[in-house]
Amino acid sequence: MTDRPWHRRHRVALDVMIAVAFTLVDTAATVLGATWWPEQPGTLAWVLLGLQALACLSLAFRRRTPLTVVVVLGAFTLAVSLLAWPAGALEPADDGQVWAPFSTVLAAYGPLFYQGGCRSIQQNRRTAVIALVLFTVVVARPWQPSVVVISIGLLRTAVGPLLAMYFDARKRLVQALTERAERAERERHLLAERARAEERTRLAGEMHDVVTHRVSLMALQAGALRMTAKDEATRQAAEELRAAGCQALEELRDLVGILRTEPAGDDDPAYRTPSETGLAELVAESSSVGVPTELIEDGDPALASPVVGRTAYRLVREALTNVRKHAPGARVVVHVSYGEAQVHVAVRNTAPAAGETGGPLAATGSGLGIPNLLRRIELVHGTMRAGHAPDGGFSIEATLPSYVPTAETAV
Repeated sequence: MTDRPWHRRHRVALDVMIAVAFTLVDTAATVLGATWWPEQPGTLAWVLLGLQALACLSLAFRRRTPLTVVVVLGAFTLAVSLLAWPAGALEPADDGQVWAPFSTVLAAYGPLFYQGGCRSIQQNRRTAVIALVLFTVVVARPWQPSVVVISIGLLRTAVGPLLAMYFDARKRLVQALTERAERAERERHLLAERARAEERTRLAGEMHDVVTHRVSLMALQAGALRMTAKDEATRQAAEELRAAGCQALEELRDLVGILRTEPAGDDDPAYRTPSETGLAELVAESSSVGVPTELIEDGDPALASPVVGRTAYRLVREALTNVRKHAPGARVVVHVSYGEAQVHVAVRNTAPAAGETGGPLAATGSGLGIPNLLRRIELVHGTMRAGHAPDGGFSIEATLPSYVPTAETAV
């Protein structure tokens, strides 16, 4: 608000200043004989001069009550005209002058520009036009025909309305152009959103068509191998291969459901409660290979929708894998908080044990684990922060929405 110009922030003060300025100009012009001032002013002339000053000061209210200002100045001008003729109580020094004050020019501007206080704009315009016609008659004094007086009177009362109509039309045009631009911007945004949704659906379809068939076939073949293999090692390897294929299909189902963003029913398999032992198994596996790991869970895991639970699972798995690679001998704390609105996951490890290095495991991998994990978390509208801790350890923290709707097809 402070960035607006001074005259827009202090409209009342500006109107008062304008009213005072016009009052001083009209008073000086009257006394100098530019309007109705007589050669030998008496008490009536000085009283009328004071009334003229009060009438001119009414310009301070030209924004709120423009018609009232016109009526006040018109009534004063009519009173002066009637006192001069036919009453003869006032004898202006020059009958060829316009007896209305210069404030009438600004007063005539208001009724057509500041259209407030009426039940409708049409009624306001009709009333304003009638008032300005009567105002013009009073200022031009047609009962005392004079080409000069009538011409000047018409100019005084016509310039203001013409300017008002111009500025009003300009304001309406700018407003219409602004609304059109905003509407075009909204339409462009909606079209972009629609194109994005169509592209997401297309990608989901391609992922489903290209990947699902091959992975399903791989899982079926692994299952058949498990049933027909003669030695236990082959059967175990086949079972692990089949389980990996099923897990890949489940992850693909999550991604397809998120990309398609269609509502799923309550009985949809995507809404099954996630396994409550998944994180515990990860922690147990990590501890069994020599990485002391502690799991702390707050809240009810059922509050997290399946895709959120699996995303948290992958975050913990990636973090524990990085600890085994880069921080041997470190202790790890996994803290998961389940809330109605958000799920907070934090994995923190201490500094590696003295003299320990990552060994050959540190050189494995593509180095894209955390960037890929970040993209997956952003896909479910979550946030993640990863970095070194002051004690030399490392921490990964993520905040996920508890509920993410997915639409999944049978795979």
